[in-house]
Amino acid sequence: MEYTKELAKFCAGVSFDTLPQEVVHKAKLCILDFVANVYGSLELETARNVVSYIKSLESPAMATALGCGFKTDVHHAAFINGTTAEAIEAQDGLRFGGNHPGTAVIPAAFAIAENLNLGGKALIEAVVAGYEAADRPAAAMHPYHTLSGFLPTGTCGAFGAAAATARLKLFDETAMLNALGNAGYLLPISMAEQLMGGYTIKIVQSGQAASAGIMAASLAEGGITGAPYVLEGSPLNGGFVQITTGGMHDNDRITDNLGTHYSIMDIYFKPYTACRHTHGAAQATLELAKGNEIDPGQIDNITVYTYGIATIAVGKGVSLNDTFVNAQFSIPYVVAACLLDGELGPKQLTEKRMSDSRVIDLSQKVTVELDEELNSIYPDKTASRVEICMKNNDRFIRQIDIPKGDPRDPIEADDLAAKVKHFAGSRPMQNIELLIDRILNLERVEDIHQATEII
Repeated sequence: MEYTKELAKFCAGVSFDTLPQEVVHKAKLCILDFVANVYGSLELETARNVVSYIKSLESPAMATALGCGFKTDVHHAAFINGTTAEAIEAQDGLRFGGNHPGTAVIPAAFAIAENLNLGGKALIEAVVAGYEAADRPAAAMHPYHTLSGFLPTGTCGAFGAAAATARLKLFDETAMLNALGNAGYLLPISMAEQLMGGYTIKIVQSGQAASAGIMAASLAEGGITGAPYVLEGSPLNGGFVQITTGGMHDNDRITDNLGTHYSIMDIYFKPYTACRHTHGAAQATLELAKGNEIDPGQIDNITVYTYGIATIAVGKGVSLNDTFVNAQFSIPYVVAACLLDGELGPKQLTEKRMSDSRVIDLSQKVTVELDEELNSIYPDKTASRVEICMKNNDRFIRQIDIPKGDPRDPIEADDLAAKVKHFAGSRPMQNIELLIDRILNLERVEDIHQATEII
């Protein structure tokens, strides 16, 4: 089957007028969540350093570096906005693909829509098409793509950014196919090893994917061609899903129910600023702390039982010399921060908070263990159980099977609006209220500048 061609044909034909209303609404929620994460990431010094570097290049003012107070060229705008969408680690995601499509798709869509003076309906079309192009290859490879050493947010995100750009430029099926083919050649390797080591370069994976996707589509516009079978490959066995999974993939997931089921409907939102694999433990800990008088100083030990991938990805501890990336991917740190602060937001990931020995010391009392029963129900459920043992032998136990934000326990518009307001910090609340209203009524926005000018 020609999987890439089928996907390209669908993405080229996405139309606001035929999209189900629930899909349109979900796209607006994804954009709202994206804005919250941009604001939250700007609390991080490392993210601000990326912004400062791009600003120093003094590129032509074509698109807005959102929340940063200046414009740059479309590639660098997408790079900044993808980085700030990613850095705080509170971005949306797809459980079935292990990826975070919005952090690559939406930055590319905003940059191109702004540059072309397009409106809200066009942006929604681009986002929906981009999510399909990012999510479906990721689902076809999950979890083997990650286990082979790649991060699908960066790799598959480039396909999504290319599709979003191509849709905004009204590409036909052939041009869309070349955009995807080019993306398969330009996309970042996006090494999981960088994340696992806690290196802060990890935060630019979405920005790189967004920029690469714009480049892929723009080259296609200029007649540059890419393999029309870039996903599934040819008899040479050089397709993207083949060479990045060791052959462990299910190509049918690229086209299953294409056009009848939209992958954006499977997207979850994060209430906490950490890897999704930590969220069951975070929610359980916060619920235990809220319902009981737990003195952190009287805790003897804490055990978190969870599924296999979680033990690998987020089971490690942290030290005083580690980065915020280490903390975002550490159940021990997340549990300790939740107990001490009663929340897990942008401030828990700042360099200042991580320098507090109390949170590090408490995290060292946390052990993460594989639970075979919980592992057996993954990925249908991303469950974790927290057991807190006190020095007086009291025990507090809580298990979360489906963390908050999953479509089965959804975060809705009011929740995301509150997230935007919380992450916005000291920004004028009148502007934030106006921005939220414009995003939730995006189809009425005739020029996307009406949104970008107040983000």
